[in-house]
Amino acid sequence: VQLQASGGGLVQTGGSLRLSCVASGRTFSSYAMGWFRQPPGKERDFVAAIRWSGGSTYYADSVKGRFTISRTNARNTVYLQMNSLKLEDTAVYYCAAGLRLIASNMGNQYAYDYWGQGTQVTVSS
Repeated sequence: VQLQASGGGLVQTGGSLRLSCVASGRTFSSYAMGWFRQPPGKERDFVAAIRWSGGSTYYADSVKGRFTISRTNARNTVYLQMNSLKLEDTAVYYCAAGLRLIASNMGNQYAYDYWGQGTQVTVSS
């Protein structure tokens, strides 16, 4: 599986962005998908994840109520809608795919099998 993330950019605080991640391969619908982010000079952290069916979603506390993860298996695409953006949301955002993910390890980056190249999101005041 190859992943291509896009949709990053520069936005003011309170604004919105939608990230997309397109996957190659015919087994996309079998994978759980996640978004992670890495702020400048910091570790990469979990943002959100979604099961292969789209029926269950998981979020980091810092983004709950502001970000929404969704997927369209017919288009091999997962999205991250980001609203009410804050300065601390500035980071490189990565999408990832995992085949053997369960609820307890959705937030563990080491449980994911494939990673996209990242897209920069910069929030300015």
